[in-house]
This record gives sequence, structure tokens and C-alpha cells, in this order.
Amino acid sequence: MRDHRPGENAPHPEVWTGRATNRAQWLLALAGAACLALGIELAVDSAWTSGVTALVMAVVGCIAAGLLVLFGTLAFVHVALKVDRECLEVRCGHIGVPRRRIPLSQVAGAEFAPHVTPRHWGGWGYRWRPEKGTAVVVRRGEGLVLRLWDGHTFTITVDDAETAVRVIKDRLRPRTSGPVR
Repeated sequence: MRDHRPGENAPHPEVWTGRATNRAQWLLALAGAACLALGIELAVDSAWTSGVTALVMAVVGCIAAGLLVLFGTLAFVHVALKVDRECLEVRCGHIGVPRRRIPLSQVAGAEFAPHVTPRHWGGWGYRWRPEKGTAVVVRRGEGLVLRLWDGHTFTITVDDAETAVRVIKDRLRPRTSGPVR
């Protein structure tokens, strides 16, 4: 919902929401489900002749790998961003985890990033690189970069990132107008 506050000059909503989706992650989730199904099939109906230890290792390996891939990819099928008057909240996947909440009082600035790619961050997901900062990357394309007062950056891929940057900058204006004496 994008409501405007009565009498507000700036055309920005009280709560701005945006998201980005990566449908290719569903294919990876399908591969994880197949691995999980293979592990279950081995456990239920196996004519394994190499001994119980090898069977247990195969079953546990398939199930563990399947769960890891399945839940790891479903967590990053999409990212949702919510900006209100007080904070910015990033939620990943259908469950909303991982989640990060950043008070706007900790944000020094925001910039539009037209070309965020998983390759630059080492893949999809919640990423950290010492020279670049932290990011939530679910697809290639536009995003926004937050500069935090502690010197760190936080990058998020989100559709309509330019509007998100304008909304964030508008919310920061009163906080950065100078020291109060």
C-alpha cells in the first residue's frame, strides 16, 4: 500500500515496498528436492549390497545435500524491501529469513546501482566481501547501495531501486541538515 501523508510536499509514500525475484532459483530448488527424494528412495527401497555403512552414508548425504540446496535456494527466491519513516527492512524468501532491519538513523546515504551482478558478489544470496561490504543479491540488475555511518555499505537488488533511493534520501534529509545546538 502506498499512501501519501496529507499536506506532504514530496510525492513519497508513508511505507515504500519493493521486491526482486529470481525464478531460476526454483530450478535449483527442484534439484535439491530431487536429491532429497533420492535419499528417501535409497532409505526405503534399497538393494544396496555394499553394507549398511555405505547405505547410511549415501542416504544421509543425499538428504543433507537435498535439504541444504532446497532451503538455501528457497531462502533467496526473492527479496522484499520495506522503507518506513524509521527504518529499512530487508526480508528474504517466503519465510522472511534472513532478515535485516536498519534504522534510518544509521544510514548516511543511498545510491542507485544500475548493474548489480551475482558474479561481483560471489553468487546469489546474503553476501559479504571485505572490500565491498554486505549485500542481498537475488538477481542481476538494478539495486541500491546504502552507506552506513559506521563506514560499511549494504547493497540490495530490488526492482524500482531509483524510487527506493529517492524515498530513502527524502527520509534522511531532516536528519542530515546539520547539528542542533
